[in-house]
Amino acid sequence: MARIELAPDVAEDFERILDHLERFEAVDLPGRVEEIVQAISVLAHNPQIGRPAKGENRELVIGRQSHGYVALYRYIEELDLVFVLAVKSQREAGYGRE
Repeated sequence: MARIELAPDVAEDFERILDHLERFEAVDLPGRVEEIVQAISVLAHNPQIGRPAKGENRELVIGRQSHGYVALYRYIEELDLVFVLAVKSQREAGYGRE
């Protein structure tokens, strides 16, 4: 089972996401963050599940529509480590635009 670590900047990502949700009066903010954290935890058992991204990075798509996020991560096989680099809304990451 791979170990999961979050880059320090991920805390800022969660703050930005929470600020955005508060501005739009979303309900159950802790539950929304928990959805993201639970989705990321899947990487412990399936670190290669995300789609390939730039370089050696991968993207894990989480949820959809207003609950849609993307976690950018890198799996370091030699260390059996998933290093989460960023978490963004799918729209912020460039998805879902017409």
